[in-house]
Amino acid sequence: MSLVTPEFGLLFWMVVIFGIVFFLLAKFGFPIITDMLDERSARIAKSLKDADEIEARMASWKVEQAQLLEAARKQQSEILRKAAETREQIIAEARDRAREEADRLLKDAKTQIEAEKESALRDVRKEIALLSVEVAEKVLRHELAGEDSQRALLEQLVEESHQARLN
Repeated sequence: MSLVTPEFGLLFWMVVIFGIVFFLLAKFGFPIITDMLDERSARIAKSLKDADEIEARMASWKVEQAQLLEAARKQQSEILRKAAETREQIIAEARDRAREEADRLLKDAKTQIEAEKESALRDVRKEIALLSVEVAEKVLRHELAGEDSQRALLEQLVEESHQARLN
């Protein structure tokens, strides 16, 4: 018996056993293996299909995201424009109010100055009147120092008041 070449009996039984194992594998093993391979290829195909769908969805999401981003930018620019308009309006209103307040204060100041001017003029007139009375009093004292001049003045005043009553 040689180790390299088998004998006919051994070869026969090896072929018979191989046939039985092949038959059993063909009957029971290969269908299971082919089913598993079919399931795996179906899973791979489904995964590829799902990946394509997800990729398509992501592409649509990117488009939607770009649209939302553009809408947000437009809304932001609109908000900034409105804020600028509101700021300008508030500044204009504040200027108008400040101008009105300044005009009112100027008018009040002019009124107060005019009132103080009138008061000062009255005071000056009063002082002038008092000074005039004092000067007239001194002049009259000086002129009416004598009794004759006093009598002449009294007669003149009586005559003027009499004529004033008649008229």
